[in-house]
Amino acid sequence: MGEHNGRLLANKWTKTTALLSHPSIAPHIPPTRRFTEQNLRSMLDMYHMVVMKPVVGAGGHGVMKVTRSGKGYAYTYYTQTKRFASFAALIGALNKQRKGRAYLIQKGIHLATVDGRPIDYRVKYVKTEKGWTIRAMVGRIARKGLFVTNICRGGSLVTAANGIGRSLSSAQVDEKKQKMRELTELSTNVLESKYPGFAQLGFDYGIDKQGRIWMFEVNTKPQ
Repeated sequence: MGEHNGRLLANKWTKTTALLSHPSIAPHIPPTRRFTEQNLRSMLDMYHMVVMKPVVGAGGHGVMKVTRSGKGYAYTYYTQTKRFASFAALIGALNKQRKGRAYLIQKGIHLATVDGRPIDYRVKYVKTEKGWTIRAMVGRIARKGLFVTNICRGGSLVTAANGIGRSLSSAQVDEKKQKMRELTELSTNVLESKYPGFAQLGFDYGIDKQGRIWMFEVNTKPQ
């Protein structure tokens, strides 16, 4: 099966809910809800930092970090941060930015960093005549001043081993890579059982400062 053929499933909520149904995958997915004002308020009360992303989108487009500190609020979009004294003012600004698009809210994860810049990981999984195989496992270091790591936003590519070694320790490289492999295989089985026909999948993982692995999303048309 060719890499550029196969099923596409753009809706992040559909994929997330499918993966949350598996007890071994669910603990690795940050708490995620559909965007509503009430959901945003309650998640900011609980976590103080969340990430909002379009239900359909790629390349980091439209992704915003939203924070609450004391009685104030802020959101960051690319390099620009705007601050608000009230939740109502925050919502008004977010709704302008959303332009009517459906969004998800995900608990913000304090990622391990390389030279103070967040790093996450992309695992590209491809279906061949002999079955599924990992085509690439790379780290993506955010451009200075950004929280998104996408290469199209100026992020830097490193090997997964290099990224894990520099952000955590070289002693953890094999363990973290193996765990990402296991989660990738298991998640692919779950997604294929519900939505057969994929030819390639791109898994986005983060490892927090405590070394816990998080799965942020799965792309059916990975770059």
